Amino acid sequence: MILIAGGGIGGLAAALGLAQKDIPCTVFEKSETLGEIGAGIQLGPNAFHAFDALGVGREARELAVYVDDMRLMDALSGDEIARIPVGDAFHARFGNPYAVVHRGELHGVLLRACVAHPLIALRTGAAADRYDLTKDGVSLTLQSGESVEGRALIGADGLWSSLRAQMVGDAVRVSGHSTYRSVIAADQMPQALRLNSATLWAGPKCHIVHYPLSGGTSYNLVVTYHNDAPSPVVGLPVDHEEVRRGFTHVAPALRELIDRGQNWRLWVLCDRDPVMTWTDGPVALLGDAAHPMMQYMAQGACMALEDAVCLAGELHKGMQNIANILVRYQERRRLRTARVQLQSREMGTHVYHPEGAHAALRNSVMGAKTETEWYDTISWLYGSTGLEGTAI
Repeated sequence: MILIAGGGIGGLAAALGLAQKDIPCTVFEKSETLGEIGAGIQLGPNAFHAFDALGVGREARELAVYVDDMRLMDALSGDEIARIPVGDAFHARFGNPYAVVHRGELHGVLLRACVAHPLIALRTGAAADRYDLTKDGVSLTLQSGESVEGRALIGADGLWSSLRAQMVGDAVRVSGHSTYRSVIAADQMPQALRLNSATLWAGPKCHIVHYPLSGGTSYNLVVTYHNDAPSPVVGLPVDHEEVRRGFTHVAPALRELIDRGQNWRLWVLCDRDPVMTWTDGPVALLGDAAHPMMQYMAQGACMALEDAVCLAGELHKGMQNIANILVRYQERRRLRTARVQLQSREMGTHVYHPEGAHAALRNSVMGAKTETEWYDTISWLYGSTGLEGTAI
């Protein structure tokens, strides 16, 4: 039996991957119900490669909204900086589409598949506290005091992972970036912004993202302000005035868009520095527990999905020496995920938030690229399944 701490996208994907390889597992989720907070997420072709490997490709595709392009816009002038079409040519180059989906809907696809599989057990209200290595594997102690024995333990318990705290003991890095999230009905979007695109408006110390969700009936709206926020915040309800404060300098159409947001919630973004070791004998970390990253490359869920497929593939090769198997999984994943972690940080500083000459240079360089040049630029990420050796 493999134990999995965490019932989010990464934990459920890991369970599904293992079960498909005829490896039984139990998922321990701290919440009383299995679900996801938040709104939309973006899915690159590498996510769809993973969905297919996990046996949920059809279901994921049915829920996804397929955008026409990814757009980078200037939040001050309102001008387009660059556009990457993600239609037929993109699909042909990378083998799968680019799409957006509601996080809760995607979690539901994985959850239904796990519930239906006889080799997966799901336990809620069961928060992981610590682990102890045993002669036959590992013992997971829950916060309730209960201990559960297993051959191996996968820590998919997120940014604030208690298992990572025990294994690595490093500190969470507070970025100082405050992100506010809302969902807007499509008929409330300003007419000029009702685009079938994943659109990002870059401005001095801020950026704004919007794209359609749920068959185009609503839009995900995420606005980020680099205000040097000192402490982590997760999903705190805030009023319009707080959100407006960081965006008084952007184009009028964007201020109008922010005014139409409803039920705003605040996150202060955090990540961790990449590490070279996230295994301890029969214990391994996965997803945000292993490599938490900023949202700026839209790859957090995608990397967790890739982890799950890689982990299942390695364990399927043999269970004789699980510690060595988990080290192989770690070695195949750590450089690719570290690259995404570090480049995500750089995107915020050097692409999304600069001003003056720095912003003008960004606009010139990025605006000069052709479609083929853009595809070449992103091929290291989207042209890989994330499973070919270290694949960087």
